[in-house]
Amino acid sequence: METRLLGEKEVYPNKEVLEKVLGESYLAFNALIETLSNEKYALVPEWRFYKDGQSWLCKVSNKKKTVCWISAWNKFFKVGFYFTEKTRLGINELDIENRIKEDFSKSENIGKLIPLIINVSRIEQINDVLKIIEYKKKLK
Repeated sequence: METRLLGEKEVYPNKEVLEKVLGESYLAFNALIETLSNEKYALVPEWRFYKDGQSWLCKVSNKKKTVCWISAWNKFFKVGFYFTEKTRLGINELDIENRIKEDFSKSENIGKLIPLIINVSRIEQINDVLKIIEYKKKLK
């Protein structure tokens, strides 16, 4: 069963908290955050507590544009992207795992946005996430 964690406003998700929550998937999380923060991507990850969802979420931004959201779950983390009808087609052109494309094609709209959510538990999954991030950054 999936359990979202980090529901205590007083407990900031620092390295120690995330290592405990994510377990072995912390290696993948740390690799992703370090890569996103490097010169090539120059993205800014920022943890905030959101009252509506009663948990901490990491918003990853490129200047003022939100690129993706990261949430901590029991032994894995989710990376969430949101696309429009117009921009969703580009996902099929990416060299990423077919399962991601299939799941995305079945996603139901949330208003005008279509969510693409990836559950990450292994470092090997980071390459697909980075390809989607590069695509998202290029969008207007």
